[in-house]
Amino acid sequence: MSSGMRSSKAEAVSTIDGHTMIISLSGDIDHHSAKRIRGQIDSDLFIKRPKRAVMDMSAVEFMDSAGLGLILGRIACAEKIGCRLTLLSPSPQVMKILDLAGAGRFIEIKQK
Repeated sequence: MSSGMRSSKAEAVSTIDGHTMIISLSGDIDHHSAKRIRGQIDSDLFIKRPKRAVMDMSAVEFMDSAGLGLILGRIACAEKIGCRLTLLSPSPQVMKILDLAGAGRFIEIKQK
């Protein structure tokens, strides 16, 4: 592996707290990891059917356009089951991508 390649494996861990599903993301979210994470989150949403989902992004070290697609797709997935999705504590780098995409217009973004 060259020194320019990222090596932080992305992970998603979902837990339930009452009617809220907490989706804790970590690592680098890029085109290599987004597909795997997408399937895992969608499965958890459809099986657990929470009223609210919080995607904790505080441990995401890197995100590219595939990560943005991951978030936008999960908004649509959550809406299909009547769930409201909120992003929690995106890093400044991730927030920059969200701002450029105008994500704040259609998803709630909170800091811890």
